Amino acid sequence: MSFNRCARIHHRAFLSITGPHSTQFLHGILSTGPPQSSPRGGFFTAFLHAQGRVLYDAFVYRHPSNDDGYLIEFDSRPSQAPPLLSLLKRYILRSKVKITDVSDEWDVWAAWGDGNNNEVSDRKWRWSRSGAVEPLWESEEWPWGGVEDRLLIRDRRAYGMGRRRVISKGLKPPESANHDVVSYADYTLHRVERCIPEGIDDITPLQAFPMESNLDIMGGLDFRKGCYVGQELTVRVYHTGIIRKRIYPIILEHINAAGVESNNITALSPGMDIITVQSGESREVARPRPSGKLLTTVGNRGLALLRMEQVEGPNRSSFSLNTDKSWRLTPFRPSHWPPPENPTS
Repeated sequence: MSFNRCARIHHRAFLSITGPHSTQFLHGILSTGPPQSSPRGGFFTAFLHAQGRVLYDAFVYRHPSNDDGYLIEFDSRPSQAPPLLSLLKRYILRSKVKITDVSDEWDVWAAWGDGNNNEVSDRKWRWSRSGAVEPLWESEEWPWGGVEDRLLIRDRRAYGMGRRRVISKGLKPPESANHDVVSYADYTLHRVERCIPEGIDDITPLQAFPMESNLDIMGGLDFRKGCYVGQELTVRVYHTGIIRKRIYPIILEHINAAGVESNNITALSPGMDIITVQSGESREVARPRPSGKLLTTVGNRGLALLRMEQVEGPNRSSFSLNTDKSWRLTPFRPSHWPPPENPTS
């Protein structure tokens, strides 16, 4: 039985960046890449604010018709972040680059399953004393792909994520011939189950910090490539700070008035406060101060920003929603994350 799936990803926009200075221009803005020498391919990255908070998480592809150019894929929904096109134009100065909105030309699809496994053993991890981690790629091959097929990326944010492909607007990808075409909700569940935050609901612009949003684990931060916007605070946290929160996958349960647990749950609104619940002598006592934020949910699965000590510490907490104590939230550490013990600088 095949479990191959593909789905069009909603809420995505595209910018084209061309010109002889394109690589150097992006190198000074993005939190990773682009590669300065061959092999050159696509990659996952982020745009940060000068104070180190996230503006956009993004994918960068090689331009389909320009050897010096790139396509940038990002969340198109309005947010507190400035529009990406106007933001990038501020940085052009004397750089020989041209930036164009080409969102009406392209769609992006994800494909995953038996035929899209990227479960390779070329990844090790480097720890910092702050708790930040870096994936280390041992293979000489560009880990994200996109070298020969410019508009195809191996989604290395987590094991099993599959591939991501940009195609002309309104068309279906070649994977649709031997994959089941499923809904955007199926893709969302696929990434949520692998603890992959994506877009403004999970990585709140101008509020989210990159390591708390797991950008380091997902390969979206480079702590050694030199100066870029937001780099100073990010590297300072890496070397001297302590990461106290992260986004975790959660299982949701609702206990109705009859005391019956239910997993038949409709999506909840992102941004709801999460509180810890301690066992009292005769009843459960909820702490009034929020302990985290609920992010994307699909059915009884979701993502939440929580304090690490309350999820993985010796005295693990129980969690509920501040607005309705009948919700039970159970977070867990993803199996593909690097082992937490013995971090070294």
